[in-house]
Amino acid sequence: MIELPEALTLASQINDTVGGKRIKSVIAAYTPHKFAWYHGDPQNYHDLLAGKTIAAANGYGGFVEIKAGTAVILIGDGVGFRYHGPKERRPPKHQLLIEFADLSAVSATIQMYGGIMCFRDGELDNPYYKVAKEKPSPLSDGFDKSYFEQLISSQDVQKLSAKAFLATGQRIPGLGNGVLQDILWQAQIHPKRKINTLTDEHKARLFHSVKTVLSDMAEHGGRDTEKDLFGKNGGYKTIMSKNSVGQQCPVCAGSVKKESYMGGSVYYCENCQVF
Repeated sequence: MIELPEALTLASQINDTVGGKRIKSVIAAYTPHKFAWYHGDPQNYHDLLAGKTIAAANGYGGFVEIKAGTAVILIGDGVGFRYHGPKERRPPKHQLLIEFADLSAVSATIQMYGGIMCFRDGELDNPYYKVAKEKPSPLSDGFDKSYFEQLISSQDVQKLSAKAFLATGQRIPGLGNGVLQDILWQAQIHPKRKINTLTDEHKARLFHSVKTVLSDMAEHGGRDTEKDLFGKNGGYKTIMSKNSVGQQCPVCAGSVKKESYMGGSVYYCENCQVF
């Protein structure tokens, strides 16, 4: 799933790989998918994009925004976005295929659910996209101790669990269930622990962990549980994830546990993150 580190990685790779290329053709909704979300009629995407040049890509929260002339290509969480060289085979199934004048291409495919939206710049009124662009990134100077203190001190979040605080309500766009596992492990906070039980020390550790873990993930090209533009796993080795269940915690040698919670899974150390 695309979360902030993956969005930033993909945007950088897109700029380096297809930036400046002219779009030759676009095929959208080739493979039907119940949970593929488009903006408008995907059959119009060719007319919207053909002939335009890829200008710049940026990562906002869990979105990758690609500017192409007066149009925007927006890739959301749940979408696999890949580059294909001029002589490489295209995937047999896809929800979006953009071919360039040099015969290279990019494709977008969805496994469970995801958004692939192409539109004229300024046309999309999507609240998640809007918030992701407006709120300060956790990696920016605007996301400082004072800003974080406002978030975690709000009366609306006191009865929430640490997971719910971090990953719901668009409080921190791009911080989802995937990246929060290592953030909470480093802060030594159990995913189910309520915000109103955290001490000032816990809150300080959590702020530091949000900043440092996300920065580390982004610097290493995303998590090893996710793939980049070239289909390779990210270089950040996750500590609390599906890859480490049943293994020993690298700090205390306790067991890494997995539980179902809030419609997903949480991973934590039985000793370092006592509930």
